[in-house]
Amino acid sequence: MKIAIVGCGALGSYYGARLLQQGADVHFLLRSDYDAVRQHGVRVQSFLGDFTAHPRCARSPEEIGVCDWVLIGLKTTANPEFQALLPPLVGPGTAICTLQNGLGNEDQLASLFPPAQIWGGLCYVCINRIGAGVIVHLAHGRIILGEYHRPASPRTHEFARRLSSSGVPCTVTDTLEQSHWEKLIWNIPFNGLGVAGAAGYEAVCQGLWQPGQPLGECLSTASLLADPRWESLVRELMHEVITAANAVGFPVDISLAEANISLTRKTSAYLASTLVDFTRHQPLELDSLFLEPLRQAQNAGIATPRLARLCSILEAMDAARH
Repeated sequence: MKIAIVGCGALGSYYGARLLQQGADVHFLLRSDYDAVRQHGVRVQSFLGDFTAHPRCARSPEEIGVCDWVLIGLKTTANPEFQALLPPLVGPGTAICTLQNGLGNEDQLASLFPPAQIWGGLCYVCINRIGAGVIVHLAHGRIILGEYHRPASPRTHEFARRLSSSGVPCTVTDTLEQSHWEKLIWNIPFNGLGVAGAAGYEAVCQGLWQPGQPLGECLSTASLLADPRWESLVRELMHEVITAANAVGFPVDISLAEANISLTRKTSAYLASTLVDFTRHQPLELDSLFLEPLRQAQNAGIATPRLARLCSILEAMDAARH
């Protein structure tokens, strides 16, 4: 099985390295990390055991050619590059699977390729890239795999088995869109408040932070849950996401809020991906993770005041750095 990894940051590099261990023919499409990965491989420091994997390295998609599976680990801010990066990798039998966070990524792919070739994977993993080709895997790693607007086919189950045999627990969903909303229950509060927390609790609650005002430190998952005020806001945002999901047609149970909080308590202090992007002065994944869920809630007539205030502050904080 020939697999291309497009977007070889923490996520793409980790899952690509795991597939290499299983014996797949894995090609990394690289930019800044090309020399390091070609010389030294991908070095994974994992709580499950450290290892190094040596993928085939390419600087252009044309060097790789048509694949069986294309796994997309790009930040969603890079989605405008789909049209340039993906066509050389895609033939009539290629499965294109986005591992990206948030809503709307499969829709963007389906505007370029036949919808029957589009898959999505939701990655539940605590992971960071700490250097060129160096990945730290702190906890978890499960993927939920599904197809775009259709139930899972035997091909999906086959790829899930391949992932599982490579050390990546993988389950299959027949309702990919609902699974996206379920993941937003964690992503919106912990990614969003992790960054917005630097503006201060009162500013977040009132949505009043403006460029030029001072910022403190961003907040890890442990910091958010250690303070009763932030924990309450985490829970309130989760409830808004669950209410919005139900309003747009996906029956998400309210109990998932407490389940997510409980699971996060058991994980050591973790810097969510949006927080890492912010500290590195990279653009934030605002549209797919925050603004699109807000738009869908508003279109369904659901009030989500905390999410709306969070979006306003994140937009202001992101714009202040550019």
